[in-house]
Amino acid sequence: MRTLISSAFVSLDGVVEAPGGESGYRNAGWTFKHLEFLPEAYAIKGAEQEEATAMLLGRVSYEAFSTVWPGMEDFAGYKAMPKYVVSTTLAEDELVDDWGPISVLRSLDEVAELKRTEGGPIIVHGSASLNRALSDAGLIDRYHLLVFPLLLGAGKRLFSASDKDTRTLKLVEHEVYANGIQKNVFDVVR
Repeated sequence: MRTLISSAFVSLDGVVEAPGGESGYRNAGWTFKHLEFLPEAYAIKGAEQEEATAMLLGRVSYEAFSTVWPGMEDFAGYKAMPKYVVSTTLAEDELVDDWGPISVLRSLDEVAELKRTEGGPIIVHGSASLNRALSDAGLIDRYHLLVFPLLLGAGKRLFSASDKDTRTLKLVEHEVYANGIQKNVFDVVR
């Protein structure tokens, strides 16, 4: 069984929307507008590229990342690895052709099937709606969270507000940086 890792930039009040400046959100770009940039706080991003063997994205995040990441040196590790987009609306002919292998999955059942295949960890970036659905379905095994000391108020949240049984998380790695960002790595206890 492959490990599914959710990686997110999250405000202290749970917002994950538009951390890099994506348009349409009033606090867009919040990861770099308010805090001093410290490279060590983002070192986990390089480690994720080395650890992951596949990437899983929702349609909206795929459409945002696929126009930028293929040509970025910072994300070169993701170019060759298989990418999976979970979408009921994205057509195969809408996939970019300069970002390595990309497949469309049409349901969470297909994500569960992917997890049952041989191979290493699968990383999820962005994809707020997909993250909530994966969490609610019990498919996420680990969280890599960079928690920013910001209260953003409104915005897309990492976790859903659905009524469900308690899930226990085990803190397996933690670090606090001089700018107040916290790295929290949690395993989902099964």
